[in-house]
Amino acid sequence: MSSTQTNNSTLALAPATAKGLELRRVSIRLNGRVLVDIDTIIKSGEIVTLMGPSGSGKSSLLTYICGTLPVGGTAGFEVSGQVVLNGRGLDGLAPQDRHVGILFQDDLLFPHLSVGGNLAFALPSSVRGRLERRTRIEDALESAGLGGFADRDPATLSGGQRARVALMRVLLSEPGALLLDEPFSKLDTELRDQIRTFVFEQARLRGLPTLMVTHDPDDGAAAGGRIINPV
Repeated sequence: MSSTQTNNSTLALAPATAKGLELRRVSIRLNGRVLVDIDTIIKSGEIVTLMGPSGSGKSSLLTYICGTLPVGGTAGFEVSGQVVLNGRGLDGLAPQDRHVGILFQDDLLFPHLSVGGNLAFALPSSVRGRLERRTRIEDALESAGLGGFADRDPATLSGGQRARVALMRVLLSEPGALLLDEPFSKLDTELRDQIRTFVFEQARLRGLPTLMVTHDPDDGAAAGGRIINPV
């Protein structure tokens, strides 16, 4: 059975009241080789670590959850199973309709926008009016210890400041779940500890089911939650 057939036939199975991120027997294969085989529930505010070496399929799982994994055709990826977020099946939805936030190892700030402009880019369309949008941005910066930074050029920020802005941009989009794709791997040791603590605190404070992929055992230990293997 094709991935599309499997996903479409199981959408109705998602319960209407469940909370958290569910990966229901999700299997990802590349050219016939199993990369990921996982069946788990990540509760609201829980941080689960997916541990494995580079090339083990960890990032492919996050890409699939986000809805951007190229499946079928010449891509070579085949997927079965179901992803459910807060009782809603995500399979078949466009990436922008999934309400899943992802933080990468690169901060990916837009160099042509100010810090505030970068944050404004993530605000939902439901947040209207210049005053309301500015208030949301300033509150986010205050919570990240960056009060007054809205008009700054991202190029003037330190690595830690850029990492915090990147996280707040993800959170301002009001995601229902948070994915972390090796987000601390390019930070030096001292800064890595600080940013890890900040990211995990924000995820728990907002009650976000969080899935982190990493090859660093220290990341998993710092998260303090379950550590699972991709297969």
